[in-house]
Amino acid sequence: MSNMQVEPIDRSWTVTKVVSIIVAILTAGYMLPWAIAAVRDVRHWSVFWVNLLLGWTIIGWIIALVMSLRQQRLVITE
Repeated sequence: MSNMQVEPIDRSWTVTKVVSIIVAILTAGYMLPWAIAAVRDVRHWSVFWVNLLLGWTIIGWIIALVMSLRQQRLVITE
C-alpha cells in the first residue's frame, strides 16, 4: 500500500487562522453593548446606531454600554 495524502493547493498560514479568530472575537466584543440591550429589552436600536457609528471611539463604546445597562421602562397594566 502507498501512503497518499490529499492536501489543498493553497494552505492557509497559521497566522491567518489566529488573526481570523481574533477578529471574530473583537467583532463580537465591539457589538456587545447592542447585544446586551437587545437581551434586556432596552431601546436597542438607539444603542445599535450609537455603537455602530461611534463605537470605534472608546468613549462612544462606553456610552453605548451605559445606554444598554440603563434601567428598563416598566409598564403597569391593570
